[in-house]
Amino acid sequence: TQTIAKVDKIVGPGNKWVQAAKKNVAGDYVGIDSIAGPSEVLILANDQANPAWVAADMLSQAEHGTDSSAVVVTDSQPLARAILEQLREQLNALPRAAEAAQSLSRFSRIIMLKDMDTAINLANEFACEHLEVQCGSQSRQIADRITNAGAIFIGPHTPVAVGDYWAGPSHTLPTGTRAKFSSALTCNDFVKSISLIEYSAEQLAASADDIIRLAEVEGLDAHARSVKIRKQP
Repeated sequence: TQTIAKVDKIVGPGNKWVQAAKKNVAGDYVGIDSIAGPSEVLILANDQANPAWVAADMLSQAEHGTDSSAVVVTDSQPLARAILEQLREQLNALPRAAEAAQSLSRFSRIIMLKDMDTAINLANEFACEHLEVQCGSQSRQIADRITNAGAIFIGPHTPVAVGDYWAGPSHTLPTGTRAKFSSALTCNDFVKSISLIEYSAEQLAASADDIIRLAEVEGLDAHARSVKIRKQP
């Protein structure tokens, strides 16, 4: 603008208006890290999980806003019922109960699956921003099978709030299944690489025929000629 100098890259989270602005300028004008959507958590929990703690972690995401998502995937029906009861009990005590209630009703679910293998497959497909594994002694083993997540919070004593405020790793994380192909914002997002290529006359001569052949196959005769001309005495 007339008052703000152009930058090379815009990074970091923001509301939907910030994300729309980033998307609007991405590519043509500046680079961006990613388009960050509403906050989301998926919790893998088995019968060793504490339902009150799981419910509390769902609500910690739900209070972000009415478009946030909090999903529990479990193979334990008793746990699912206990979590639902805890949600009803804990929700009423929240100052932001209205926002959390809308989030729970619109975008949050407790999903029952036949086994944890199926749950892991679903988690990898969901590719969630925050993934909690509350499966007792099996938590680390299950976490090792997760290939798509922004950040993984392992065990009952690692709620998402630990990563939000204290643990240390970046908490600007991919959302909306983008964890399938992107990672958290880190210092690497502020670094770029430049390839340096230098051939000697001997090295070019050794590769020239192959380069020429590839260029001619593609119909790029000037490419081929730029190598051929260097072979001439």
